[in-house]
Amino acid sequence: MPLPIQTAAVNHAASDCPDFRRWCDGYGVIQHNEATQHQVSALAEHLVAAGHQPDAATVYRKLADLDRLTSAGLWLVVHMTYARRVDVSGQPLAPQDFKTNPEGHTGGALNMVPAYAGYLALNNLTGRTRSWLMGQGHCVAAVDALNVLTGNLHPEQAERYRGPDGLSTLVADFYSYRQKPDGSMAAPLGSHVNPHTAGGILEGGYLGFAELQYAHMPLPGESLVAFLSDGAAEEQRGSDWIPRWWRAEDCGAVMPVMIANGRRIEQRTELGTREGLERFEAHLEHRGFVPFRFDGRDPAAFVCALYEMEQALATNGEAALRGESSYPVRVPYGIAETNKGYGFYGASSNAAHNLPLPGNPRMDARARQLFNEHAARLWVAPDELHSCIAQLNQHAGQSRALERDHALAVRNPPDPVIPRLPANPAPTSPMKAVDDFFRALVANNPGLRARVGNPDELASNRLEGVLEDLKHRVNEPENDQESVHGKIITALNEEAVVSACLANKAGVNLVASYEAFCVKMLGAIRQELIFARHQKEVGRPARWLGLPVIATSHTWENGKNEQSHQDTTFCESMLAEMNDVSRVLFPADYNSTLATLPSVFSERGRITCMVIPKRERPCVFDRREAELLARHGALVVDEDTAGGEPLLLMANGAYQLSEAIRACERLRETGTPFRLVYIQEPGRFRQPRDTMEAEVCLSEFERERLFPHRIHRRVALTHMRPEVFRGHLYPLFPDPSQSRVLGYINRGGTLNEAGMLFANGCSWGHALAACAGVMDKPPGEWLSSAELAAVEGRGDPAVITRGLP
Repeated sequence: MPLPIQTAAVNHAASDCPDFRRWCDGYGVIQHNEATQHQVSALAEHLVAAGHQPDAATVYRKLADLDRLTSAGLWLVVHMTYARRVDVSGQPLAPQDFKTNPEGHTGGALNMVPAYAGYLALNNLTGRTRSWLMGQGHCVAAVDALNVLTGNLHPEQAERYRGPDGLSTLVADFYSYRQKPDGSMAAPLGSHVNPHTAGGILEGGYLGFAELQYAHMPLPGESLVAFLSDGAAEEQRGSDWIPRWWRAEDCGAVMPVMIANGRRIEQRTELGTREGLERFEAHLEHRGFVPFRFDGRDPAAFVCALYEMEQALATNGEAALRGESSYPVRVPYGIAETNKGYGFYGASSNAAHNLPLPGNPRMDARARQLFNEHAARLWVAPDELHSCIAQLNQHAGQSRALERDHALAVRNPPDPVIPRLPANPAPTSPMKAVDDFFRALVANNPGLRARVGNPDELASNRLEGVLEDLKHRVNEPENDQESVHGKIITALNEEAVVSACLANKAGVNLVASYEAFCVKMLGAIRQELIFARHQKEVGRPARWLGLPVIATSHTWENGKNEQSHQDTTFCESMLAEMNDVSRVLFPADYNSTLATLPSVFSERGRITCMVIPKRERPCVFDRREAELLARHGALVVDEDTAGGEPLLLMANGAYQLSEAIRACERLRETGTPFRLVYIQEPGRFRQPRDTMEAEVCLSEFERERLFPHRIHRRVALTHMRPEVFRGHLYPLFPDPSQSRVLGYINRGGTLNEAGMLFANGCSWGHALAACAGVMDKPPGEWLSSAELAAVEGRGDPAVITRGLP
């Protein structure tokens, strides 16, 4: 994609410029091919014409400075892998200067140095700080190295790595494994992008999710450079839908650049072959991209590519805004061709991924010789490097933010205007509360970009109003449920649709899926939760608005679709995450669902799993009760404590609550004292695992109010697998011999709700049998002979399931 300018004349003029000729000479391993030289001369004229730079010579001088910064970055990266210290004078290192156990994703990090350095230089050359994202988070050494060299750091890294011995401290910290007394990492440095990484917003530990998210991240007027992996492109095909989602009306500029080094860990990628790369380019073009290749070994080539991509997309987007073209617009896509580990020994080999040298330089003389020889080619004299960095920073003079503080890194949308809707006393689908609330929330907050992630059927999941208001985003609408500017991202790819909402940190989001298929979202969600938790730990908590991931069409009411559709894994996995960033809610009716939603959408940096029935359910809680339930996480639903120590029944899940209520009716008929507590938010009743989680868990005193220790005999019915519920909430079961937990035991098939409950031993009859067990009483005291025979597997299940849905 050459710059649209008469390059021949410009190149002739540039060839007479000493600064251009000096840049053309390259530096160390960094060389500039003829195509990049043409592009740079055109770029210089563009930057001058746009008023970004005073003259072309200044551009060339800065690009020469960029060569030296890039070389120093490569030099520092290889030291981070192998060395315990650096020698800034460039002298060879001795055996004791090397690590006992070197570690690092060296090859990928080396490839990212010219990419990230080019990004920094483009910001300087244009006087504008763009956002960045790196899908291959294991290449973080490149970012950390360049950030330390340029001073683009958070305070904790600046304090540790910017002193006289800062670079040696940096390389010693990398993979040091040292810990604080509490077990956390001692160094503000990690193996992947983390909250210490200045400007980092995505860990990138799960390859493929950056590809699904970047189009949904920037707002109009913002720009995002997305560095992507060639290996991930082969594995995550949803990434080729970006033109399908991008709209100039509500999306900022995106510049995707694949680092095409041609290798995974142990083998060549398909894109590492000429035929594979050509097929990939043809595929991208067919999907709406404009793919083009450039020299991924040259930082100046990155500057040219990013600048032209941004200009081209702006032109295409403006044409669509004016109605001169239709969507999808063509999205430029850069392919940076390089060799894995370029710039150091072992490039293009499998070994380049991790440890390119043939041995450990600490013990191996040959490896030590190779390290010193190849590192010497990358070294930049400190005074020269200092001068180069000064010319490429200039943030204050340009009145722009450090890359540490780019727009996506400091995202902080305003508090949403929360609607207050009336309660509903009639039997109805609890999902109707979500539908009513989210419609009103979007209407109340036009300044917050809305996204709905939908891999299934919105109408089937009772979100008809959301569908009517927001519509599926498509290129060619077929009906009134579709629109070119729809806010609903629909694709039969759970990872893609949840990523659309995880990426929209500037707005309000809603994800709804069949419970069984939410499991496919777990990787993307867990990566987000981990990053948000780590942000809290370093004192810079995430400020994006909370979002729900709703598991509807859930296990207990999806029997019609066989056992593949009956899976409680998602809520169980979310419950295992830290409760201050990951909530799990089980609202049982319309009012309890409605009461939880204000906090779900107004919290910051927290994702909520909501397991909600879509079928009509009776109204159990009035407004006051629903608000108490939302506030405390549990509520006493019913009790009859006359006549001695009561039996404590706990229900978790809408259908489990109905079964427990029916069991309590039989207990009341027989004069058995009981207390029934509904647990809507089980995570609040766990034993906190650290102080941050303790802030959102109930105290022992509050637990005692609901679950008095004086009540020894306890029976719980849970939506989840019983072992998971009991394990997380073990404080509620002080005496295991006097407690039973009933739940999903991996049984199912083509059954209705009552059949699912019966098959899993979670019906009202099984609950009464469990009550008898903990009270050392015969179950026949509460069950007829026919009911008992059914519960024990000797009779007709219909005597238990009769009268139920």
